[in-house]
Amino acid sequence: MQWYLKVLKQYADFSGRARRTEFWMFVLFNILAVIVLSIIDVLIGTATFTATSTGFATGGGLLTSLYQLAVLIPSLAVGARRLHDTGRSGWWQLLALIPLVGAIILIVWWATEGTPGANEYGMNPKQEMAGGYPQGGYPQQQYPQAGYPQQQDQGGYPQQGYPQQGGYPQQPGYPQQGGYPQQGNQTPQA
Repeated sequence: MQWYLKVLKQYADFSGRARRTEFWMFVLFNILAVIVLSIIDVLIGTATFTATSTGFATGGGLLTSLYQLAVLIPSLAVGARRLHDTGRSGWWQLLALIPLVGAIILIVWWATEGTPGANEYGMNPKQEMAGGYPQGGYPQQQYPQAGYPQQQDQGGYPQQGYPQQGGYPQQPGYPQQGGYPQQGNQTPQA
């Protein structure tokens, strides 16, 4: 639901990039909303529901039509941002005007993973949500990742976790635990 609301908050924002999750969750909630509103339209009599020789047919309902009109711009915006994530212009959505073939091409592009790293449309949305680390997430303590140097403990084995940074100088006479190196030949004072 948070992905659906995120798209609605960016109602007419055609700039930037959108993750696959954001796009497809929005599509899923739209489909569910149209189904529920179509049922309500039939129940209150604002749509027709008739049996045909090949199945059932429904006529456009008032609530369903109003909903689809309300989400038209956010749908186009999230579709454009999703295409931006794959490195394509949002204008490629005009392929939908080509019957069947255009829709198939767009579905394939929308399902394709986005370009890693930044592209001409902005940062990778996976990296933005994860804090900007290169692999799309924070360094894990159990699994060393490329680009994050591992320190070695006194036995020569790599330590897991974040690399240690320098800190404040230690008191003279106490063992150095990381931080700034001691200056000169200092002796402990009693």
